[in-house]
Order: sequence, then structure tokens, then C-alpha cells
Amino acid sequence: MSLDDRKLEVLRAIVEEYVSTREPVGSKTLVERRHLRVSPATVRNDMAVLEEEGYIRQPHTSAGRVPTDAGYRLFVDKLSRIKPLSPAERRAIERFLVGAVDLDDVVHRTVRLLAQLTRQVAIMQYPSLSRSSVRHLELVPISTTRLMIVMIADTGRVEQRQLDLPGPVLYDDVNELRRVVNEKLSGMRLADTPPIVNALCEEVAPTLRPAMIAVSTALLEALIEPGEERIALAGTANLTRGGVLDFQGSLRPILEALEEEVILLKLFGEVEPSTTRVWIGDENEIEDLRTASIVSTGYGPGATVVGGMGVLGPTRMDYPGNIATVRAVARYVGDLLAHS
Repeated sequence: MSLDDRKLEVLRAIVEEYVSTREPVGSKTLVERRHLRVSPATVRNDMAVLEEEGYIRQPHTSAGRVPTDAGYRLFVDKLSRIKPLSPAERRAIERFLVGAVDLDDVVHRTVRLLAQLTRQVAIMQYPSLSRSSVRHLELVPISTTRLMIVMIADTGRVEQRQLDLPGPVLYDDVNELRRVVNEKLSGMRLADTPPIVNALCEEVAPTLRPAMIAVSTALLEALIEPGEERIALAGTANLTRGGVLDFQGSLRPILEALEEEVILLKLFGEVEPSTTRVWIGDENEIEDLRTASIVSTGYGPGATVVGGMGVLGPTRMDYPGNIATVRAVARYVGDLLAHS
């Protein structure tokens, strides 16, 4: 059966009251605290329907009820009002992130900020090279027969390689190699660069081709075979704020899952542009996380998504507040990357 507006309002009140107090919610409490303009008897009848439909449950013999995963899902999909952040909150985010000095600093400031604002575990994927574009390539002579290649992506991520040249190369020739690689590769998405890199030796004089072949080989390693993806997280201690009761048992499986980067990359690395995803309890594919909820979104410069970020916590979380905060922080990080 479909729920009428009054029953949906009762469910909203139960979720909000339980998130706020951590205590099972009774009909009398709802009427008194949530100013529902109906009698406790009417609320009890509505709660009986909600329980029958699987949106709330009775945790023990008390008169109170708590939301189920299905109740939280209905709340997130239909009932939650995503409140915009206050001007003070926005200024605090901006001030905290604008002081970052490099990409590592941006990432670590971001997860600390998210953990502080949401009081959950904050998780962020470093910008993925496979989704990035080349901003600049620098060739730095170490000696006449040795170069360092430094690739700077549009996300601020930096990759570098050293290479041995087949013979001595003059400084002016290094300048020519640098000019050609930047002319051909600057602004290109890394995923589109292999054929261009392979053709670079055709763009220089025959005398420079052996050196360019060495440069091209190192470029392919830096651009196409990047190191493993990385994850940063903060706020693990927040898991214990509500005690293990928030997670219906032991915290150990959740803590073990947080140590597995492959798991976190699966959860936070598969994101779509301008989309906020919420997994609640049993919706999580990872069995060890089925007593938790996850809010995630993508971030990046402009419309380009280069990674994911979000928060993990108990199913009894402030979904509207966490969704709004994750979205806002992701937007600020994207602006930082676009203008860095």
C-alpha cells in the first residue's frame, strides 16, 4: 500500500527524533516534541501501519520504534529536506581549503574538514590520473645524459620519472624536446595521449629522435601506467561516538573494511558527475559494511570528475546535513582544482 502524507510525516518525525536522541521513539514523544496535530492514538495507528510495511521496527519490549533501512531509504528519497549550508559554514569551508599549498594538502584538509563537519568517517580518493588532463610537462636536465620528466596534471597531481638518454644532449636540444612535448600534449586527456606520445619522434629532427624515443618511453610510464590509486581518510574515532549499538554489533568488520583500499576505491571511485549516492545498511555490496551508511559524490575541475569523496557512519545519521556538506565540500574542492 502507498503511504498517505500523514503517515509519511510521522515517519519523517520518527527518523529525525531517533537521529537526534538515539532513543526509540514513542507516539507520545512524537506528539509532544514534533508538534504533530493529531492525537497519540492516531500516531500509534500510523506507526502500526509503518511497522507492518517494514519502515520502522520495535527493538525490544519498549513502546518505542526505530527506523529500518527501508525507512531511512524512504526518508532520503522522499522526505529529507536538503538544507543549504549557512553563509558562516560556507566561509568556514572556503577558509579551511583555500590555505592548501599542494594537492596532498588539499586532500588531507578535505578529509579532516568533512570529518569535523559531519562527525563521521571522511574518505576521499586522490584525483585519478586516468581521468585527468596534462597541464604541463617539464624536462629537467640532471646531466648531459640524464633527464627528469615532471608531468603536472590539471588536478595538481604530479608524476615524475628519471631516464637515461642514449647519448649526450645539449641544453638547447632539451628545450626543443620540451617545446614539442608540451605543444602536442598540453591539455590532452591522459587516456588520449598514447598514440600522440608514440608519434613524437616524428616531430623532431633526425638527430634528436633517439633522445625523443627515450623521452616517449618515460612519458608512457608516467602518463599511461600511473601508480596505484590512493585513498585518504579521517575521523575513524567518530565511529565510537554512539557506541557499538549504532552498528548493531562489533565495529571490527567496519574497521577492517576501512583498511582495505580496494574496498574504499570501489565505494568512492565509481562516481558520476553531479550525483550524490547514498547506500543504507543492507544496500551495501560489501558485507562488512551492512550496518553502516555511505554518502558519496564526485569532485573535479568544472564538469570533469577526477575522484570521489564522502562519509561513512551508522545508518542513524543526519542524512540531509551530511548530503549537503559532502556536496558543498566537493564543489569547493572542484573550484580549487579548476583555479590552481
